[in-house]
Amino acid sequence: MMHRLHTQPKVVGVKQTLRAIQKEMVDVVYIAEDAQSHVTQKVIESAKERQIPMVMVDTMKKLGEFCQVEVQTATAAIVKKEKEV
Repeated sequence: MMHRLHTQPKVVGVKQTLRAIQKEMVDVVYIAEDAQSHVTQKVIESAKERQIPMVMVDTMKKLGEFCQVEVQTATAAIVKKEKEV
């Protein structure tokens, strides 16, 4: 499932992930297990409310690498449509 972060449209970061969830654009959410819970809590709650599948990733560093960004990231999401989020 991680390969989708290389091949499909995505958003990276808590704010963009939350915005995409609220717009009902998210297919799957990725959460870094080592991220602080107060950072990821709202994303997790929003995903559960909307029954969006979640994939846990070991570290923020790994999630950033999978997203092909040069920084660590706490959350990311595959979006259903290519839209500006």
